[in-house]
Amino acid sequence: MRNASCSVVKRCLDVPFSFLGLVFLAPLLALIGFAVKLTSPGPVIFRQTRVGLNNHPFTFYKFRSMVEGAEQKGLGYAVAKDDDRITKVGKYLRNTSLDELPQLFNVLKGDMSLVGPRPTIASEVAKWPPELRARLQVRPGLSGWAQVNGRNLLSWDEKLILDVWYVENWSLWLDLKILLKTVPTMLSRKEVYGADGIVRGKE
Repeated sequence: MRNASCSVVKRCLDVPFSFLGLVFLAPLLALIGFAVKLTSPGPVIFRQTRVGLNNHPFTFYKFRSMVEGAEQKGLGYAVAKDDDRITKVGKYLRNTSLDELPQLFNVLKGDMSLVGPRPTIASEVAKWPPELRARLQVRPGLSGWAQVNGRNLLSWDEKLILDVWYVENWSLWLDLKILLKTVPTMLSRKEVYGADGIVRGKE
């Protein structure tokens, strides 16, 4: 993959589409924000430092779907399907992936892309062997090759291998294919949790 050309082409698509997405989805974003605030004390937006392009840290946004301070309770970073830290509204948001919509701001800012490996936390990146760090050669994405090919039914190692394959085989057509597969994957509500009903780590 030619990193420079890939970055330019992807950015030319990311900026207008993320902007239009934020404009058209503004009423939905406002409604979700109101529902989160009304039904659970704490901030509407969950913020966390994630690792992006070239190992650069950035602030990652999601609608808060769990009780405030959830990472210091229960399973910590892992989340179970029946986890009592998930709010009532949060359960619906997680099942439909609507909690991810604020990442359109990350895309517009240049922290993320519409398509790419999902951003994770620095402690996870530190565990990766050198051959898997190619994952950091592109901006992380709202959706990615691993997300439309098993998502949380995959192990972390399987996700990483698929992500590296994406980086090495990137094309505009591959990005379009992933975007087209993303919508039905979200609507199906499948693969949100692993086979054992748990999501481990951060995706």
